[in-house]
This record gives sequence, structure tokens and C-alpha cells, in this order.
Amino acid sequence: MTNKPLTINGVTIEAGMRTTIDLPAGRLYTHAPMSMPVHVISGKRAGPRLFLSAAIHGDEINGVEIIRRLLKLPALKRLRGTIIAVPIVNVHGLIHHSRYLPDRRDLNRSFPGSEKGPLASRLAYLFMKEIVEKSTHGIDIHTGAIHRSNLPQIRANLDDAETDRLARAFNVPVIISSNLRDGSLREAAAEFGIPMLLYEAGEALRFDEISIRAGVKGIVNVMRELEMLPASRTKSQKHEPVVARSSSWVRAPDSGILRTMMPLGGRVKKNTLLGVVADPFGETEVNVVTPFSGIVIGRTNLPLVNEGDALYHIARFEDIHEIEAKVDEFQEEHSPESIPFPTPDSPIT
Repeated sequence: MTNKPLTINGVTIEAGMRTTIDLPAGRLYTHAPMSMPVHVISGKRAGPRLFLSAAIHGDEINGVEIIRRLLKLPALKRLRGTIIAVPIVNVHGLIHHSRYLPDRRDLNRSFPGSEKGPLASRLAYLFMKEIVEKSTHGIDIHTGAIHRSNLPQIRANLDDAETDRLARAFNVPVIISSNLRDGSLREAAAEFGIPMLLYEAGEALRFDEISIRAGVKGIVNVMRELEMLPASRTKSQKHEPVVARSSSWVRAPDSGILRTMMPLGGRVKKNTLLGVVADPFGETEVNVVTPFSGIVIGRTNLPLVNEGDALYHIARFEDIHEIEAKVDEFQEEHSPESIPFPTPDSPIT
């Protein structure tokens, strides 16, 4: 069956076409126009319409590179359905290396937006109208905040069967069963019945090779699950993910200089020493311990901390040994030293 035409911002993309469209994203106070770039690949045969978005927070750049690499894959010549790729949603934030828009609003708390209102509402409305409402599925790519790193993980509403299926297909060891947040893109997409995954990995304003490789492979895995791409000719290792139903941050008990003792992906038991906060002279030292068992899925990279700062994000799992082994296997598989991809742009078959 031939793929149906798709129209975005007045531009119609026919089956077999590939093009870039600029969505108008307002003007700067200098009168210079801003635009949100959208790259559309329309397969010759009908199939799902998958939107891929990144940099909703302008300083979260890992997703920009993930989408760039994905769009270069030779396998896309056999695409069924349509990819709608938006590597930079928050163009204003990216330019200023900032998570937020110029008015300090969080775009991912402004959905579904409105035609009239502040810039965040208008951009959210534009994205919903031109991208989300014309899609059948979605993957949104994020990183940790500035000076924080996240272990590669999927966050999704696992109470929805289709979302659960795609979350497991992504093939990362950790899935966080996450509630929908008010004003988020995930919540707005759910209102339209669009299954959507949120991929979290790495740190703001930094490229992380393991996170990028895992992101590219994960999206390809989801596309294969949706039958947008043919099955792989090579047998890849399948990680049966472990689902965490809750997670919590361990915060700084005092202000000072943090010495970290636990890496991302580290297994911790209750009362495990995570780090030590000391004054500059070492006269006072306070231990940071975890109040429960789990796996470190996020942590601060900044050693200068104030009392109450979030230091370690711990996800709770019933079988800690099982998830630790899966994380080790995953990191080894995607490590640059393992050379699963000889170069950053090597093809996936």
C-alpha cells in the first residue's frame, strides 16, 4: 500500500520524498526570524508516522546528535511509513546554551500550548499542531540537567500496553514507570492517544558516546518493532529490561565539597556510602548514605554543593543483582572500546 501524503506548514511530502521544512518560531527583538527545522522522510509504503524530538530543553544536545546519526542510516531507504524528525525544538534555548526559553519558561511544562500567550505556549501549540497531531507514535530525547548525568533509561507510561511494548523494544536495561507530568509533551501526546517514549541519557551540554549509540540503536529497535524497518540480518543481544516503579533523589546533608564514591549504574544497599561532603579544610565531614537499596540512575557531576542539593538519583528494584548485571552488559556493549560501531556514522543493517 502506498504511503499517504503528509502536509506540514503548507508543504506536502509525497511518498518516497525526503525534505526539510522550517516551522516559523517567532522573531527575535532584532527582527531576525527564528525557525524550528523539521526533517521528513516519507517511505514509499504505508506505515506508522513516528516523530523524533530533541532539545526541548535547549541545553540537552545528546538528542541532536542521535537524530543526526539516525537520519544518515542506509537502512532508511527501506522505510515503511514516515519519520518526522525535529532535532532542535527549543532553538532559542540551544543558541543560548540554556534549558529555558528567553522568558525563562520551561517548554516541557507548556504543552499543549495556545495560539495566543507567551512564547512557550505558542511554540508548544505549533509543535502539537504541525508534528504531534500528524503522528501515530513519538520518541522524545532528553539528558540530565546541567552538571548532572543520567544512566540511559526509558521513562514511559507502562499502564498503556502499546507504550509498554515499545519501551521494552528500545532495549535499555532500565525502564522507569513514570507518571505523566502536567504540561509535558508526553501528557499532551497521551491526550491524542499517541504512544510516546522519553529517552533519558547523559548530561546537558555534553556529548556522551555510550548514550548516543544506545539512543540510535534504541530508536532503530522501536522502528523494527513497528515494522517501519525490516528485521535485522544479524542477531543482536537482547536485554530484557527491569522496571522500576519508584525512584528518589538523595540530597546533600550539608554544604561543602562533595567527594563521590559511587558511579552511574552502581548497585547500592541501604546505608551504602555514596560520598562525603566536607568543608574546604576537612575539619568537618558528613557522609552521604542511601536510605534504601537500588541502582544509581542519575548523579551530580559538580563537587560544590549546598545543603539540600540533589546528589544521587536512586531507582528501586526488587532484584538488585539482576539489574546490576544488565547495566554492566549494556555499558560494555555500547562502549567505544567494544567497537560495535567502528565510526560514529557506521550503518546499522
